[in-house]
Amino acid sequence: MPLLHLQDLPAALGLLSRLPVKVDTDLATTRGAMSAWAWPLVGIVIGLITGLVALLSQWLGLPVQAAAILVLTTQILLTGALHEDGLADCADGFWGGYDRERRLEIMKDSRIGAYGVIAIVLSLLARAGALIVVLSLPSPIFALIAVGVISRVPMVILMAGLPNARGTGLAQSVGRPGFSTGLLATGFALILSAVLLGWIFVPLTIWVAITATVIAFVAHRKIGGQTGDVLGASQQIAEISALFVLTSLAT
Repeated sequence: MPLLHLQDLPAALGLLSRLPVKVDTDLATTRGAMSAWAWPLVGIVIGLITGLVALLSQWLGLPVQAAAILVLTTQILLTGALHEDGLADCADGFWGGYDRERRLEIMKDSRIGAYGVIAIVLSLLARAGALIVVLSLPSPIFALIAVGVISRVPMVILMAGLPNARGTGLAQSVGRPGFSTGLLATGFALILSAVLLGWIFVPLTIWVAITATVIAFVAHRKIGGQTGDVLGASQQIAEISALFVLTSLAT
């Protein structure tokens, strides 16, 4: 099969968002992880929509704090809290289980524990606080698109670089992307971030890479690889890292 296919983008949107897109299910199933190169491009759509919400909030004269909450709420609605759920499951499993099997069992449980609640609360506070600063930038929509794109690269890299820890589930059914797929996803994200942010994309990329490396190390130590929850958690932490870089440079 070709490395690129036009149907990979709607397949990625159907997988990583709640947007009503028409997906060729048979083709998406056949291509599996080969379509992962398009996962960062989902960030363009998410960032564009949330950026428009930010601009509308400013036009209505809402304070930046209210705009940040609206942007964050829109983001969660668009993704169906998919990545937040992964972050909560990883927090519960990694630090609530005493061995690999128990951690995987906890991560599969639909109930949320104390570690998961704390992780979600801290994530929302961190992102909302950073968005207050980012939305004050001259072109916040560019920043939101760049963060949306580059924060989804670790999902592709971790899925390609780590074995599936469970042997079942969404990540297992999709398969593992190859080196070319990971390289393509990274290349698209870096080029787009450079165009949107200029030189700022360099420290942003470095810190996202550092956080992705830490997540990969922890996941390998805790459960011996990756799952869909680990991929979702990597997006959340990468997004926080990218927003913090933009915040530090803005101040």
